[in-house]
Order: sequence, then C-alpha cells, then structure tokens
Amino acid sequence: MDAAKDLEATFLSEMLKAAKFGEAREGLGGGGIGEEQFSSFLRQTQAEEMVKAGGIGLAQTLFEALKERADGTV
Repeated sequence: MDAAKDLEATFLSEMLKAAKFGEAREGLGGGGIGEEQFSSFLRQTQAEEMVKAGGIGLAQTLFEALKERADGTV
C-alpha cells in the first residue's frame, strides 16, 4: 500500500506541476532562482499531504489491482 500511495503522490505532483502550482508569480518580484529550485519540493510535499488526506483514490485502486494480480484472480 505504501508503494501505491507513493505512486499516487508522484502522479498528483505531476498534475500540480501541469497546473503550474508552486511556480513564481510574475510581477511580484518573485523569490529568484531559489524559489524556482525549491518549487518541486513544495509540489511533492503538497501531493503527499493530499494523499494523507485521502487523495483521489488512485492508491486504493492500484493496491487492489496489484493484490488481485498477486493472488492470481486476474
């Protein structure tokens, strides 16, 4: 289950990246190069917190599919 949750967090992090979450805002002075370099950490942490709060159900779906496959029922 931990691996499934990690995969869901990675997926959510990529979705946040596509939504431009954590990127420097134009016209506000920004945080410079440091802000750009650490935005990936912000996205990953936010994604992990989303998974802890229940996520989108992807981890549970993956876990059940892997469990069925391991049991030979698929």
